[in-house]
Amino acid sequence: MSISTRAPDSPPAQAGAPGQAGAPSQAAVPGQAGAPFRFASPGSRRRMLIIVNPYASTVSDRLRHLVVYALQGRFEVDAVDTEARGHATELCREAAHEGYDVVVAFGGDGTVNEAANGLTSSGVEVSSTPLCCLPGGSANVFAKMLGIPGDVVDATEHLLAMADDWRPRKVDLGVVNGRCFTFSSGLGLDASVVERVDAKPKLKARFGPYYFAGVAVGTFLRRYLVGAPRLQLEAASGDRTEAIEGITAIVQNGGPFTYFKDRPIELIDGAALDSGSLSGGVLRHATAASMPFIAWRALSSRARVADHRQVSGVRDLRELVVRSVDGRPLPLQVDGDYLGEVTEARYSVLPRALNVVA
Repeated sequence: MSISTRAPDSPPAQAGAPGQAGAPSQAAVPGQAGAPFRFASPGSRRRMLIIVNPYASTVSDRLRHLVVYALQGRFEVDAVDTEARGHATELCREAAHEGYDVVVAFGGDGTVNEAANGLTSSGVEVSSTPLCCLPGGSANVFAKMLGIPGDVVDATEHLLAMADDWRPRKVDLGVVNGRCFTFSSGLGLDASVVERVDAKPKLKARFGPYYFAGVAVGTFLRRYLVGAPRLQLEAASGDRTEAIEGITAIVQNGGPFTYFKDRPIELIDGAALDSGSLSGGVLRHATAASMPFIAWRALSSRARVADHRQVSGVRDLRELVVRSVDGRPLPLQVDGDYLGEVTEARYSVLPRALNVVA
């Protein structure tokens, strides 16, 4: 498979910097007001492949062309739209083979996840091609964790400045049932919410975190207040195996768990992208009285979710298993992407498995 690209050779009419109609054709270097770009010579520009999810929440054809045109000032840019689920993974494998200097995932966290899986070469070898992100989804968790702004205009300026401060680094990846994830995975209530939100992409794009919150309340009341499927998290620590039973399990490769707009939502302590380990948490039981307090702790800058009496946490783990207790299948999500139902999820960590640049 060869990569077919569609990068614009000239800017759209009356456009300069992304999102600024009628702006002059010369944009300013971030941090230097009014100063024109110092364009690198073509021979010194790094090759960049932008993988665009045209169906992501905030991506449009006009925005795509504006972003690509701006980045062509500092990089040799190719851009490809994804056409189906899993396409970004295939494109990233080919990009690494063809020697691109960086791959930029322009979409939501699902697009980033597919790109990471492609660059990881089946989760074993570390590709020398680093991954970067442009925010095009509703949450853009991994991009924010790397320090990339959540606004696409600011993020584009960040990538332009990155050309003069090129510092790739390695981060860990989590793995569940053979699928890599960049920051989190969950079973139970968390995954049920993701399933329902993904079924209504227009509402997800329009209302963002507020739609997530509304769906979470409705899903909890209908499916998890009474008769919820039971699960058990098993984790080995030294010679001792800990088993925690509950209705929802969260496993994090990094923190925070997600964002409510730009506010980080912290669920589990000790999660970091370069720790070489995973952290996990289990919601043991939930009632109509306890859930508002858990939600308050998630949004609070002082209170901790892990301190709630219905929440148990584990940390510094290399492997763990989550199983169905009553035989009913459990919904599973990775990086905010619903994968389906399973009766067992086996987790592990791949230390320093993914090159990133931001």
